[in-house]
Amino acid sequence: MAQPTVVLSDLSRRFRDVEAVDRLTFSVGRGELFGIVGPDGAGKTTTLRMLAGVLRPTGGDARVGGVSVTRDPEGVKRHIAYMSQRFGLYTDLTVRENIDFYADLFRVPADQRARRLERLYQFSGLGPFERRLAGQLSGGMKQKLGLCCALVHEPEIMLLDEPTFGVDPISRRDLWLIVHEMVAAGITVLVATAYLDEAERCDRVAMLHAGQLLALDTPEGFRRRLTGRIQTVRTSAPRQTRDLVAAHPAVQHAVLFGDMLHAILDDPARDWPDVKSRIASAGITILEEAAGEPSLEDVFIHLVTSAPAHA
Repeated sequence: MAQPTVVLSDLSRRFRDVEAVDRLTFSVGRGELFGIVGPDGAGKTTTLRMLAGVLRPTGGDARVGGVSVTRDPEGVKRHIAYMSQRFGLYTDLTVRENIDFYADLFRVPADQRARRLERLYQFSGLGPFERRLAGQLSGGMKQKLGLCCALVHEPEIMLLDEPTFGVDPISRRDLWLIVHEMVAAGITVLVATAYLDEAERCDRVAMLHAGQLLALDTPEGFRRRLTGRIQTVRTSAPRQTRDLVAAHPAVQHAVLFGDMLHAILDDPARDWPDVKSRIASAGITILEEAAGEPSLEDVFIHLVTSAPAHA
């Protein structure tokens, strides 16, 4: 890993009786694309808010760009850009006026603004819409404008909280292209997402569950953690199939992704025929089946169900 630019040491945050973030410890290298993943309530947003210096930890510390978030939260803000899920665009201002406002806010020198604006328009594609009111943009375009406003001061570190939430698939792809350009330009990016397929794009991923660090690895490293193999099957009765398959002694886990069942077996070649016969004996029609490659969703569910209960 490159020299760390973000270092968490037992970082914690409690809200009354709820430990939203519980002693997180990990480091993020300079120029790394680092994913923080987990379901709603896992602690992703709380973690990013502490790293951004807008929420004080109740325990531990983190250093962002060499600055302590507990001792100097305002100093952290000189090194970062933080884009929350609902970024603060001004809907009654145009695209250009929003960018100019954030350039003023971050005190971007006047002689650098034209170059930066050209660069922002180049990767976002927002140039032709610079006179359009932000309130009239699509969801994906609003997120692109949010990125432009956050990047106008050329930060060292970018904190993105679910940047593609509620965005159409084409805009999701475009936003990730922008993120990869940011990383290629040397910016360290921490992105929180509930979409584990997006986490496949990251250099490393921290999986959070109930405020705790469940595991940290590369996407490929996570896939290697599965001790079994994946068998996928689609049937005429998905939920009944899941219950039947999950009860089989050779099946470690069985989880539905839409109407497709993912089952983890020690040895599918040996065990799947017997599982399949049980499905057929129950009068269920198998519509599709295949050996599958494990996804991060498969790994996450395997890790959650295998982990000991939290104290």
